Amino acid sequence: MVEILAPCGSYESLIAAVRVGADAVYVGSKTFSARQNAKNFDRDELKSAVFECHKRGIKIYQAVNTVVLDSQLVDIANELEFACEIGIDGLITQDLCLINLINKVCPQMPVHVSTQMTLHTKNGVLFANELGFSRVVVSREVTKEVLTELCSLNTEIEAFVHGALCMSVSGQCYLSAMIGSRSANRGLCAGACRLPFSADDNKNGYALSLKDMSYITYLQELRDMGVSSFKIEGRMKRPEYTAASVFECKRALEGKPYDMRLLKSVFSRSGFTDGYYTSKLGKDMFGIRQKEDVISANDVLPRLRSLYKNEPKRYKIDFSIDIRFGSQIILAAESDGCRAVIKGGFPQRAVKRSVDAEYVSGQLSKLGGSQYEMGRLICNIENDVMVPASELNKLRRDAVCAIDKAISEKNTRVIPFDKEKTIKIISNINKFSLTGVKKPEIRISLSKVNVLREINLTDIELVTIPLCEAVDSANEYVCIKDKMCISLPRYMHNEQKVINDIKSLKEKGFYKFEATNHAHLRILNQLELEIHTGFGLNITNSLALETLAKLNVKDAVISYELKAGEINRLKSPLNIGILSYGRLPLMLCVNCPIKASVGCKNCTGYLSDRTGRRFKVRCNKRCGYYELLNSDILYLADKMNEFKNISFHTLCFDDETSDEINSIIKAYKNNSLCDGAFTRGLYFRGII
Repeated sequence: MVEILAPCGSYESLIAAVRVGADAVYVGSKTFSARQNAKNFDRDELKSAVFECHKRGIKIYQAVNTVVLDSQLVDIANELEFACEIGIDGLITQDLCLINLINKVCPQMPVHVSTQMTLHTKNGVLFANELGFSRVVVSREVTKEVLTELCSLNTEIEAFVHGALCMSVSGQCYLSAMIGSRSANRGLCAGACRLPFSADDNKNGYALSLKDMSYITYLQELRDMGVSSFKIEGRMKRPEYTAASVFECKRALEGKPYDMRLLKSVFSRSGFTDGYYTSKLGKDMFGIRQKEDVISANDVLPRLRSLYKNEPKRYKIDFSIDIRFGSQIILAAESDGCRAVIKGGFPQRAVKRSVDAEYVSGQLSKLGGSQYEMGRLICNIENDVMVPASELNKLRRDAVCAIDKAISEKNTRVIPFDKEKTIKIISNINKFSLTGVKKPEIRISLSKVNVLREINLTDIELVTIPLCEAVDSANEYVCIKDKMCISLPRYMHNEQKVINDIKSLKEKGFYKFEATNHAHLRILNQLELEIHTGFGLNITNSLALETLAKLNVKDAVISYELKAGEINRLKSPLNIGILSYGRLPLMLCVNCPIKASVGCKNCTGYLSDRTGRRFKVRCNKRCGYYELLNSDILYLADKMNEFKNISFHTLCFDDETSDEINSIIKAYKNNSLCDGAFTRGLYFRGII
């Protein structure tokens, strides 16, 4: 049965969601949640939230979906232990360290892949399943055709059906981090994409702001397709938004009329889009939050509050009461297979009117504030006895509370957690050998291969080129195949074509490949090829590196959101490296912002922000995606001695000529100072 999964960034939103009829909710604690700016839940609130959900038969998932630092491994383990203890129904995560820990210390805990893990293909889903994940939250950018394929696999598929769209593929946005040190992967995205960006120097343009998505029209189709969970985005939105989106999703799923105007009023950015699902990309997908959008919300809020003002009736409750003079009153209650027995006071002899079944029924049926409606009533009442209404009301309230608790306990599964093993795992990290060398090797990454023949490769350990470039020029460079590493597409619209291209290159002697998505790990392992991983896997801790080592990864590029000191403290069983030169990719986009703004014929090749900074857009049209690059060039040649724990560093070249590339390589070989404008990235200032 498909579930409607509601976002709850606050306790108020949780109450709205469960009262309106959500089948499940997802919440975040005060730490490790990708929505740190929401109110979120402290430990007491989390425990109460589990009770409130489980007494109604509703599942509750906890988002633990930020990347984790080595300094936080003890804290994340404590977070896992508490989730197991209180009966969380599943954890949502993107960090490989979490699945590593969970598989070892609490394997009964269901784990869902966060959309931050950027899974959108068959092999991505199969990779997650083989690693131990029970559900995959797929990228929002998947089309109807791709989603249909993913639903045919033996893994639960969760898909976003309503809410905000990021311009970047989730998990691959570093814009907020680079501009203001507020990392999306750490839960503190500042929404920099909603600020003015323009492809034609129009300072009022919003080239990176998409409308909100809504697939409510397609819910029955998605259900029939096999989607397990309909996810609503919005943990930072108000309770009225949660109520409206759940309510309208339920109506659409039931085949009843639904009100898109209401949803547009409560929150939208110039309306909604279904562009990714229908493969209709372009200008119509873009929109911003305007004054009229804000004003319209004020008009519908009172109406929306009425949706969750009262508790709906979910269960019938049967009562049996025994009233005899000289004995305590006994009230038994049964509902949803649970039973509770409450003992009250002693009845009195009747002076005027004796208590009877009608009188008892009148008091016990006052269930207005609860989730129950009156079922059967069995009365065993001795003649000539009297019981005050207050006594019967107290018995009813106590019985309802007891049944609530019993149903909640029935729906709560406390999961065993091996604390001793956890301590051992974390302490064993220090036994990993440090893999750094006195002088790390230099690698280069080229977006275009046409300059390669004029580059001096004497001091270069490895040359990384894109897959499509390798396919075109394989015969020319097979003679240096030992120095060649083929970088796979960061987003795959046609995974099978990628696999076929890899096989073709393997036949020609190429065997080193860079995995830029978790799906590549499975593909490359099946083809028995040498695996190097790129920055897009967002590796930030030693346990994630241990997981990669077990997946036969030879070496890994560490996330460039880490500070140099944090990288130096990593304990890795495999070689690690960093990006040390170039325009860092800030966004991975499936929808070209320049094409949507001015069209391909008028392509300027860059976006400018309100300060006049220019951000190049790298066009990977053949692969079907685009990368927004940083306005400033990263330069670390004179800072390489600050990195004590790396085996290699990569210089990334885009528009540079062969002469410029040779010059930069020489500068890095000699640790030279830079005489132009540059940035140190986040390696020394870090993220919040």
